[in-house]
Amino acid sequence: MMNIYNGNITTDANGVAVVNLPVYFDTLNKDFRYQLTVLGTFAQAIISKKIEKNVFEIKTSLPNVEVSWQVTGVRKDAWANAHRVVVEVDKAPSDKGKYLAPSVFGLPDNLRIGADIKKHQRTGAEISSAVKK
Repeated sequence: MMNIYNGNITTDANGVAVVNLPVYFDTLNKDFRYQLTVLGTFAQAIISKKIEKNVFEIKTSLPNVEVSWQVTGVRKDAWANAHRVVVEVDKAPSDKGKYLAPSVFGLPDNLRIGADIKKHQRTGAEISSAVKK
């Protein structure tokens, strides 16, 4: 789970630009990643000061350079910590060759994971009918 923040900023006459992130940034994020792209000229750009108190600094090799920036942070809020996304889960052996949504592949519904379970489940009406007998 990640949050993405981005924008464009132009460095000053000294080749410095200060990026202010939202006030909640540090509370919500950890493990930051940075990306910079210089626009319109050949210049170098670096993160001259990493994020501290929701602010970071960009430095370019030339003055007045427009820089497109992106910062990602892994969510560290309570909900995200309690519900981490599992990137990949192996299918149960009985589900191999089956799909969550076979119809999007033009395949029949009997290839849906769990289709065989539903086939054996009784509806409420079927249960009521059986109880009355």
